[in-house]
Amino acid sequence: MSTGAMTIVGCALVTAAIKAAGPVALGGRELPTWFTSVVILLSPALLAALVATQALAEGDQLALEADTGGVAVGGLVIWRSGSIVACVLAAATVTAALRAL
Repeated sequence: MSTGAMTIVGCALVTAAIKAAGPVALGGRELPTWFTSVVILLSPALLAALVATQALAEGDQLALEADTGGVAVGGLVIWRSGSIVACVLAAATVTAALRAL
């Protein structure tokens, strides 16, 4: 078996073990309310961090480029209109226009 295939199999086994650890450790019990409320807040925080790093970073440098403008306009459109279609169209249009300049 090649090194690449062994790496993929190893990653799959480790992922399965990590996913199984929670149910095995809890044994069917409910999580405490305070823990559930913290876990619920992790998704928006993770999404915001991913958007910020993708819009404001180029490698390991801070960069304000065309995609930063597109994300800003998309955020304004979704905030004001609530339409995801309008958000995507506005962000794509602004990004394309800024890249064309």
